[in-house]
Amino acid sequence: MLYDLHEWQRSMLAPLVNLSSQGSELFSSPYSPWSYTPVSRQIAAGYELLYRLGKEYEKPQWQIPEVKVGNKLVAVSESTVLRLPFCQLVHFEREGITEPAPKMLVVAPMSGHHATLLRDTVRTLLRDHDVYVTDWIDARMVPLSAGSFHLNDYVHYVQHFLHELGPDTHVIAVCQPTVPVLAAVSLMAAARDASQPRSMILMGGPIDPRQSPTAVNSLATTKPYSWFENNLIHRVPPRYAGVGRKVYPGFLQHTGFISMNPDRHMMSHYEFYQHLLKGDDEDAEAHRRFYDEYNAVMDMSAEFYLDTIKTVFQDYALPRGLWEVDNVAVQPEKIQNLHLLTIEGELDDISGLGQTRAAQKLCSGLNEAHKQHYTVSGAGHYGIFSGRRWRNQVYPKIRDFVKAAEAHAKSV
Repeated sequence: MLYDLHEWQRSMLAPLVNLSSQGSELFSSPYSPWSYTPVSRQIAAGYELLYRLGKEYEKPQWQIPEVKVGNKLVAVSESTVLRLPFCQLVHFEREGITEPAPKMLVVAPMSGHHATLLRDTVRTLLRDHDVYVTDWIDARMVPLSAGSFHLNDYVHYVQHFLHELGPDTHVIAVCQPTVPVLAAVSLMAAARDASQPRSMILMGGPIDPRQSPTAVNSLATTKPYSWFENNLIHRVPPRYAGVGRKVYPGFLQHTGFISMNPDRHMMSHYEFYQHLLKGDDEDAEAHRRFYDEYNAVMDMSAEFYLDTIKTVFQDYALPRGLWEVDNVAVQPEKIQNLHLLTIEGELDDISGLGQTRAAQKLCSGLNEAHKQHYTVSGAGHYGIFSGRRWRNQVYPKIRDFVKAAEAHAKSV
């Protein structure tokens, strides 16, 4: 009923949202006489703010038309190389580059936002790598005939992609997928799978949420499993292809995102209004770009979300050695023949310090010389994979780490 109510509310607000968009244009367009009235800028700013607060945000485009490789700009083409019911594997190809580059599989989080949240990550990695990204599909758009999607399925998808790309792949997991990626590689190592990656980079994820627990961790441990099942899971309404599928709706996730820092978001919208009044087009456009991405959310499969709550945040199954995927034990200590890099943000309020670094101890079968850890001073959660710190501090560490892994592979 809540999902249906949400859709009804959207349909009722649609005329007001459209009117706000037209009103903003009417009082700001240089071709409109109304834009030259004394308070036109205030009215236009108010209309646009109302429009952006009420509009429906679609999945953003990747918008990576080119990248700087060395000293020249190179065109980038985007193509889907593999399609599965809940995910597609997207390849970003640097056109005209003939020399081989390390192959990088970027496993994006399935945690509310679309994979395009990693746009800056991908754009930067493309300087020196051949990049593939897991582009997860909004669960409300997946028909019931495609079946369910559990945390174990996520692990199998990662294995599928690694098989597709081959053993010379470097895998990088950002946030939530650090857990299934570590599980996938562990299972492949135990099975002596020839498609094991050359290196594994885990960034800001809940490998062991018992370390420096955050508000996110506390919610999962203070509420029983039944609370999540009864309060956060709803069925997709008839408007979408996945009608009838049980999901954790994106609009509820978005509410949770906002509630973590409501004052910050309120101030951001107020500053946006001020930018519009002052004609600060560059700052206003930066606000639009950020919230076009931040407000674009996707539904998650109910099975996957509930599995994650129980397995990762309530049972701590991975660090306690209790996790089984299809009755096969997940044993990170079986991993022996790859390089491991873990990265954390000093000020991360989603995955606290030590949660990702825990993988270093779990992967006890690795040569210590092939393990590295980096804590990014002054960085929050998003700062380790997007923005200035990512580009200037984190990326050089990853680039050099991958080079070292490549050199080692060629020497043995």
